[in-house]
Amino acid sequence: MTQTTYTQTTPPGRADRPRSPEFRLAADALRGLRQDLFHDAFAYRPLPRSSADGPLTRRLPGRLKEYASWAPHAVVAAVGALAALIALADNHMGPAAFLSALAALVPALLTLVRPAGAFWLSLAGTTVTAAVQGDDWSSWPWLPSSYLSHLLVLTVVTVRTRPRTAAWMWALTALYGFGAEVSGRHHDTDTAPMLVLSALLLLAVTVRHTRRQAQQEVTAQQTVTAHERSRRTLLEERTTIARELHDVVAHHMSVVAIQAEAAPYRVEHPPEELEKAFATIRENAVAALTELRRVLGVVRAEDYEAPDAPQPTLADLDRLLANVREAGLSVEKAMTGAVRELPQGVELSAYRIVQEALSNALRHAPGADARVEIGYVLGGLGLRVVNGPPPAANLLKPSPGSGHGITGMRERVSMLNGEMTAGPTDDQGYEVTVFLPVPAAATAIKGGA
Repeated sequence: MTQTTYTQTTPPGRADRPRSPEFRLAADALRGLRQDLFHDAFAYRPLPRSSADGPLTRRLPGRLKEYASWAPHAVVAAVGALAALIALADNHMGPAAFLSALAALVPALLTLVRPAGAFWLSLAGTTVTAAVQGDDWSSWPWLPSSYLSHLLVLTVVTVRTRPRTAAWMWALTALYGFGAEVSGRHHDTDTAPMLVLSALLLLAVTVRHTRRQAQQEVTAQQTVTAHERSRRTLLEERTTIARELHDVVAHHMSVVAIQAEAAPYRVEHPPEELEKAFATIRENAVAALTELRRVLGVVRAEDYEAPDAPQPTLADLDRLLANVREAGLSVEKAMTGAVRELPQGVELSAYRIVQEALSNALRHAPGADARVEIGYVLGGLGLRVVNGPPPAANLLKPSPGSGHGITGMRERVSMLNGEMTAGPTDDQGYEVTVFLPVPAAATAIKGGA
């Protein structure tokens, strides 16, 4: 038996034929219409309460502020009730009046929970109102109550959705109005006034919606930019600190290697075990120095050159204060406690913190008085740099910097597990207070105070 296989093929040129731009545009438009007004048209989407932090509501007392958050709901309900009252008044409280009132009120209230469905119900309510009124009205198809109700529905739905939905609702409203003109026997219609007024309302709402969305995007972008700038500033400060500490640690490791190599020659006939111990110390110091340069050397910029002079310490503080005085800042120094030698990393960080605090005072309060207090206390080092306000008759204007100074100081303090506070004083000055912990084993008496 022979088995026959049938293969069905698509005629060439139909499935793979590229679509024209017009066809794709029309398909996207219909897809948007289905998504905006047909898909889940009656889905439950309640209107959230408004914010109580508005320019007017924030001034209200507690209970009124809570009630004010329901203001949008109250406005929609009030306009819908007004449309219902118009229907009742124009029909002398008959059965047709109640039906017309419901046809005007229900779509308005439905915008608060099911906005897309409210639009379709408004068109249906307009049809019902026009049908029950008969030939008593010269306007067609929107009678006064349905006219007001439909404008309200268009406006609220546009506020709650997006501009594309507003365009579709306006187009469908125009199509409905023109269809009513063709099928009706009325010579006077209000389709043109409805389209003009609704276009103005929807345009105003769309512009407001677009402007608010642009503001939100700008705010979000500014937040991201500020975060990235802060992160970049933090990395730059950490890189600067790492460079300085790299030079400090590399210097000490080099000294250890040299002393370990020279130590056996200082002792006559040293034991073999001692020579091996010093050789091991030197090998470990050289290996550590190599790894240190390999790891921390990557933070150096291409144009970075190691400083020829040693890194500054608190012993160089007088020279710094003299330079600051020449720049126009009146500064005095006060020291308390027993002055002692601290680890070089602590000395360097303390010097840089004082330097940055005085630089901030020069920029933000030129001509002011400043005071630097250094306290050698048990378990650490205390720093306090405070400046007063600039004099009223000062001709020099503040020159705000990039805002990196406080970030750099905090990074140095955090690196040493210290504590720092910074903020304005009661007399409109500024104060920076720092405590850098130092283990007792890492200090040595340097001299009296």
